[in-house]
Amino acid sequence: TKDDVFVKIKVSVQFMVIKEKVYDAFYKLDYPNDQITSYVFDVVRAEVPKMILDDVFEKKHDVAIAVKGELNEAMKNYGFDIIKTLVTDIDPDSQVKESMNRINASEREKVAAQFEGDAQRILIVERAKAEAESKRLQGQGIADQRREIARGLEDSVKVLNGVDINSQEASALIVVTQHYDTLQSVGSASNSNLILMPNSPQAGSEMLNNMVASFTASNQIGEEMKKAALKKEKEKNKE
Repeated sequence: TKDDVFVKIKVSVQFMVIKEKVYDAFYKLDYPNDQITSYVFDVVRAEVPKMILDDVFEKKHDVAIAVKGELNEAMKNYGFDIIKTLVTDIDPDSQVKESMNRINASEREKVAAQFEGDAQRILIVERAKAEAESKRLQGQGIADQRREIARGLEDSVKVLNGVDINSQEASALIVVTQHYDTLQSVGSASNSNLILMPNSPQAGSEMLNNMVASFTASNQIGEEMKKAALKKEKEKNKE
């Protein structure tokens, strides 16, 4: 071939004797089969070296047409009509066939790897989308939960205010109640490894006292800051 590959080609030729030239077919050639074979070899050796190996496989029909055309022109003078020629087998060297198989295998592996990479990329994208949606819904759920907790606390403070308990004491009482609710939840779980400190009864009382004291102190500080601001404003007005 044109790319220096040795190849064996098998060509089948169908022919018949022309009725009007039976005499020529019988007397002009002693061995017509050998003559046809020689012409086939000559045409194949002339056509195949013009092609690379891949073209030999792809254009074997062109080789068959060239063989038929050459044979028809030559054998009609001897009383033979070439009906059809077929290239039935193309057999390259064994090492070339192994190389071609390796090339095909590499191409298929490349395509398979590409499809696998595309599938992995789609899987990662879809997983990321699902995770983002899960985070969004989780955040929305937490926000709704906190909103409902805030509404519940607001309602609790209003109820306690209705029985002459001020907002500071009500808030402290709610915190202490939640503290004991948390202790109850921890105690109801047999396999819990959560430790809540402090967790003694005195701790709840101390927590309540500390919260009331802190609220009172913060109110006093706020009042002092307001008085100081008013005093400065009066001094500026006098000036």
